[in-house]
Amino acid sequence: MKRTRRFATGTMLALAVLASGAAMAREAPTLTVAVVDFTNNSDSVAWWHGGVGSQLADVLSNELSATGDFKVIERQKINAVLAEQDLASSYRMRPGSSPHTGNITGAQYLITGSVASYTEDTSNTGGGLSFAGFHVGGGQAKAYVAIDLRVIDAETSEVVFSRTVEGRSTDKAIRLSGYASGVGGDFGHKQKTPASKAVRAALIEATDYLDCAMVKRDGCEARYEQKEQKRRQGDRDSLDLD
Repeated sequence: MKRTRRFATGTMLALAVLASGAAMAREAPTLTVAVVDFTNNSDSVAWWHGGVGSQLADVLSNELSATGDFKVIERQKINAVLAEQDLASSYRMRPGSSPHTGNITGAQYLITGSVASYTEDTSNTGGGLSFAGFHVGGGQAKAYVAIDLRVIDAETSEVVFSRTVEGRSTDKAIRLSGYASGVGGDFGHKQKTPASKAVRAALIEATDYLDCAMVKRDGCEARYEQKEQKRRQGDRDSLDLD
């Protein structure tokens, strides 16, 4: 009887392990993507410089990988692997030590991003406190960024998904101004850069949208379609197209 119980217990454990392994296999990322360096199509982005495009691509790559639904390939590293394989094919490496060709995992989809619009507005909220000839007041800085996303089939070059995502931020600022005992000035301090927070918000929105449209597809598309319609209506209103 004890042997039967031990056998049954062992069988149940084995089945549990197999079921766990099957679940892990099902949950493994099935979509392989690569994020291309971002570009800038806006004339109002003062913070854009040479390395920003690759930095934004890296952030989006990290966010996509963190969802667990994407296998993200670093395109920069693929070039290094190809160079090493080219060296191996030239017979300048010791036999048996060269990497095998044909083992590079290619991306099924390429994701591109372009900054389409950026605005920033700094205003004085008024009020504050005055003492000893100085005034301490408050202000706020608002930032808005729009990023055009495209998902391209790496085999056919067809654009399979496209969407404009938005990011907004509002930051408080402290301002000290005045004159006393021969010392005067106007000093401002912002808690955080509004541009970086707005961009981060847009990239998180981009990640959520891509995860919804490419993986989940559980009805979440309707929410993003509503956001898109609201954004497009806002553009029409600001341009007075009606």
